[in-house]
Amino acid sequence: MITIKDVEHVAKLARLELTPEEKELFAEQLSKIIDAFDELKGVPTDGVEPMSHAIPMPNALREDEVVTPPGHESLLKNAPDREGVFFKVPKIGD
Repeated sequence: MITIKDVEHVAKLARLELTPEEKELFAEQLSKIIDAFDELKGVPTDGVEPMSHAIPMPNALREDEVVTPPGHESLLKNAPDREGVFFKVPKIGD
């Protein structure tokens, strides 16, 4: 059971200001959520394999392809201004 004091503690940590009505509402709602999880603890799961998805999914990843990265010149050819192998940008601060 979540108490008003619990809600006040969490609200303080989250830097929230709650009205007394909100505190009561949240205490009730959070208690229902905790109760729902307590019900799940009673579900027998012996012999159930862990799974990452609700339905079986094949590996949908593509094969890796090795590619040669572009060289400095091809990356810098569209630069509006450059200095050696670096992009040159306008000065922002002193």
